[in-house]
Amino acid sequence: MRILITGGAGFIGSHLCEFLTQRGDKVIVLDDLSTGKFENIEHIKGVECIIDSTLNQDIVRDLVKDVDMVFHLAATVGVNLVINHPIQTIVNNIQGTETVLEETCRYRRPLLITSTSEVYGKSTKEVFEEEDDQIIGPPHRHRWCYAASKAIDEFLALAYWKEKRHPVYIVRLFNIVGPRQTGQYGMVLPNFITQALKGEPLRVFGDGQQTRSFAYVGDIVPPLVQIIERPDLCGTVFNLGNDKSVRIIDLAHKVIELTKSSSIIQLIPYNEAYPEGYEDMRHRVPCLKKIRKAIGYTPQTSLETIIQRVTDYIQKKFRLV
Repeated sequence: MRILITGGAGFIGSHLCEFLTQRGDKVIVLDDLSTGKFENIEHIKGVECIIDSTLNQDIVRDLVKDVDMVFHLAATVGVNLVINHPIQTIVNNIQGTETVLEETCRYRRPLLITSTSEVYGKSTKEVFEEEDDQIIGPPHRHRWCYAASKAIDEFLALAYWKEKRHPVYIVRLFNIVGPRQTGQYGMVLPNFITQALKGEPLRVFGDGQQTRSFAYVGDIVPPLVQIIERPDLCGTVFNLGNDKSVRIIDLAHKVIELTKSSSIIQLIPYNEAYPEGYEDMRHRVPCLKKIRKAIGYTPQTSLETIIQRVTDYIQKKFRLV
């Protein structure tokens, strides 16, 4: 098959490219390389890369009409980028998704949209189910523009399914980690590992008691493909991640232990790490009952293995010992 991946030169997109080409598919990547990197995919045979944006409707139309299905991963990502560039975040996420929806609907191409656990907002729940209410903060706190824009993406996609029976699928990703993920935009695990390898303090924001769950990218790529190849799952929203949580302070200790680092842990108040008014979610763990029932998904890779694989990647890439 011929498959289009928007944002395919990014962290998750590049792993999806590898998976699809290994099974014999021809992959076309559309990426503006604003956060993705060509080096993530240049080693993959069977990938064609178009450097442009999902905001360019003519390009999107030309690409969509010649493929069999589309994975829409292109979006503004990372807390730092979202806070510093809210206009870019909103326009990329909403207008880009609307363009992809319109053109895939025009040619009736199945479309999987990757959404985010951020859409659950600042709910006080610890484990989130797909039908839960979403509690998003006020507009003057820019960190919420990402959650709001991705929620609009979901509304748009489900509207296309309801009104036009366009075959769309939505997957909410929860803290996906692995090789090629960069800490440049605030991703916690590569930042911790890089700091540990350099012997620098691990900067833990807040009190470190907040919990997150981390899923290995190699575990979540096959389910994306399984879902889009199931016509009976059209118009469905799924959580995808790992349902085992860890406190961020404990994650920092584990990174220090596994990297055999001499680093210490430094607690940084949020008001020193982010602009005024930043809010964090205390807990963010997915309920996986729905996706487990649909396709039998169960995360396989332990946190210790994830840390080791990311450590190996960072050591090799940056020559850190």
